Amino acid sequence: MKIVSRNEELLRDALSCIPQPSSRTSLASCNRLIRFEDISAAAFKIQCGVQKTPCMYSRLSKQYGMDIYLKKEFLQYTGSVKERGVLYLLMSLPQEQQRKGVIVASDSNFSMAVAHHASELRVPVFVILCTSTAPARARMCRDYGAMVISYGTTARDSQVHARRLAQENGYLYLEEEDSAVYLSGLGTVGLEMYEQVPRLDAVIFPAGGHCGLLAGSAAALKHLNPHISVIGVESESFPVLQQSLKAGHPNDDQACNNHHFYGDVSGVCFGSNSLQLTGKLVDKVVAVREEDILISMLRLLEYERATVDAEGAIGLAALVAGKLPELKGKRVAVVICSGNLELHLLQQCIARALTLDNRVCRFSLVISDCPGDMSKLLEILAREEARVLDIKQERTFVTSELFTVEVICTVETRDRIHTAQLRNALLERYPTAAWTER
Repeated sequence: MKIVSRNEELLRDALSCIPQPSSRTSLASCNRLIRFEDISAAAFKIQCGVQKTPCMYSRLSKQYGMDIYLKKEFLQYTGSVKERGVLYLLMSLPQEQQRKGVIVASDSNFSMAVAHHASELRVPVFVILCTSTAPARARMCRDYGAMVISYGTTARDSQVHARRLAQENGYLYLEEEDSAVYLSGLGTVGLEMYEQVPRLDAVIFPAGGHCGLLAGSAAALKHLNPHISVIGVESESFPVLQQSLKAGHPNDDQACNNHHFYGDVSGVCFGSNSLQLTGKLVDKVVAVREEDILISMLRLLEYERATVDAEGAIGLAALVAGKLPELKGKRVAVVICSGNLELHLLQQCIARALTLDNRVCRFSLVISDCPGDMSKLLEILAREEARVLDIKQERTFVTSELFTVEVICTVETRDRIHTAQLRNALLERYPTAAWTER
């Protein structure tokens, strides 16, 4: 049955000026109009291949004064929402192309989703990675079933090689783009949230350059209920989407892909389809600081036992930063879309977040180098219930009077108030104590 509504007309208006497919993609159906029935068809077709992830009430609700529901897309097999668009994309390929195979050239969530689902569909899949790619990423692509080839020292080298192999062997070269098929697959997130959480007031999505999830889901949500507020969140360091919307065309001047912390959040704005849909259907786009993203990652780990990356945490970061005060008392769903963060980077992020949250602090003070003085300092720390993480003593380069020692101590506290109490207690006993600012 064909579904026609005011929102479908909006979608047509949004896409009326879409250009023809560019050379970056070889899919025949790149710029066909996206309709609500396309998203419904995608949901039906991929239902056996991807998880219907939970959208659960969060304990963070009381802390931020609203009913928060978290759509846990990081629970997908490859840890990313990209599986939805990728699976529908692969299932829509002609059988002849499925027989020949596909090829990708990046270490992104998109490539891992292609590796997994192509293998599940018995489609030959090749992943070309540059030599600087983290070994863990290459191993994961192999584990998912792809043939991984290391080539070149830069991402550009691997992309050129992948295109050459595709041309010579008949593989389909895939890049993440905003075809109607891919956006329809991603838009199924909006359908599920609408079913799972009655009376939604707002939904928050990650944005940035790769705003296909935001655009596709906005198409579904606005069709089902035009009064639901759809909000995108991107990083202040890379306001790619806001710059593109302001310019009226995709703008990659702000893009920066050289830091794995940001991942797809800092990617280039990859197409006009997503941009046009976002401009028509998305109510608001806000930007958050890196510090807010780190605090959001910490909150999700503590309250939800969810280990996510920057892309997964950036939606909640808008609430952490107080960027959306109009949502107080409302029913809000937040998409936690990705959980692929390398272990060494996770350790750095959590350590930094604890410092930003005033729960790890460092101070230095000078005490007499006599028996008992160190134990007095430790008694104060024990009385104030501060957990000592590290303590060092410096004697050789102390510039104060003789027979003194500089003590540099790192401690863990409960929160900002506890940190202030500890600081006052130490300053009362050691007036020259110096605190290292975060």
